[in-house]
Amino acid sequence: MAETKVAEVMAELAALEDPKTRAVNERHGDDHGVNLGKLRAIAKRLKTQQELARRLWETGDTAARLLAILICRPKAFERDELDVMLRAARTPKVHDWLVNYVVKKSPHAEELRLAWSADPDPVVVSAGWALTTERVAKRPAGLDLAGLLDVIEAEMKDAPDRLQWAMNHCLAQIGIDHAEHRARAIAIGERLEVLKDHPTPPGCTSPFAPVWISGMVRRQQDKTEA
Repeated sequence: MAETKVAEVMAELAALEDPKTRAVNERHGDDHGVNLGKLRAIAKRLKTQQELARRLWETGDTAARLLAILICRPKAFERDELDVMLRAARTPKVHDWLVNYVVKKSPHAEELRLAWSADPDPVVVSAGWALTTERVAKRPAGLDLAGLLDVIEAEMKDAPDRLQWAMNHCLAQIGIDHAEHRARAIAIGERLEVLKDHPTPPGCTSPFAPVWISGMVRRQQDKTEA
């Protein structure tokens, strides 16, 4: 029964494959051509199915893995299972969704944050930084924010792209949420100029930390005054 279900879902995903969508995704390192809105519609129909999610993940297909992430039960995964999955998450979208939709909801998130932050693989380290950013925003107690800024200041400029992006997000989050570190966070961003010239669509916030921090703080202040 499970084999039939996996085959049916894979056939449905294959039917949704669109060459133009694939071309756009491949420019970002993602090797699939399924519209994410349609993928989410399938997930909504299937609802949570942990065993099916595991089987879809095992196919190694990017679209199937994204669907698996949407229909899985995050708290059902063991710590070592999540570690193996992250290291097998070859594409940026699968990596990001796995961290944001699964690992952040796992009881093993803090243990994995510490382990991944000390890993020799920069892509794995980027997941550690993503989990650290989550703590900066939601559970900062116990974090050495000044120490994090020290590391960012020393290492972000020369970090590989995905790690650099994750460190930059943490820098911005510290500046946005922690007023006592805001001036230093902005100064680090201005000095390092990471993502300063990154193209930003109209209406979107620039990922350049000083602009990102100032824009979000201003938005928060406007909400308070409204």
